[in-house]
Amino acid sequence: VQLVESGGGLVQPGGSLRLSCAASGFTFSIYYMDWVRQVPGKGLEWVSGIYSDGGSTSYADSVKGRFTISRDNAKNTLYLQMNSLKPEDTALYYCARSVATGTGRYFGSWGQGSQVIVSS
Repeated sequence: VQLVESGGGLVQPGGSLRLSCAASGFTFSIYYMDWVRQVPGKGLEWVSGIYSDGGSTSYADSVKGRFTISRDNAKNTLYLQMNSLKPEDTALYYCARSVATGTGRYFGSWGQGSQVIVSS
């Protein structure tokens, strides 16, 4: 399993970025996929998830209405469109593959992360 994020960078507050995650080594089209972020010195925060067919998505309250998750199963790629960015969105953003368990989800595979910095 390999997940490779790209698209991060420095952006001013109110700006936009689109993260991409190129997946390989597994059948991407059958897996639920997630975006998770980590602020330095803080824990991981789940950001968004999308079902295998892209038909259903979920978002953390902190990004709802500003971020949009999507996927292209033909290209084995996951996306996160981030609009109206705020300084508190500054974090290392990870693409992850998760599976459902009896008590929640297990995040078994992670990318290396893409840094997003929101600052004027």
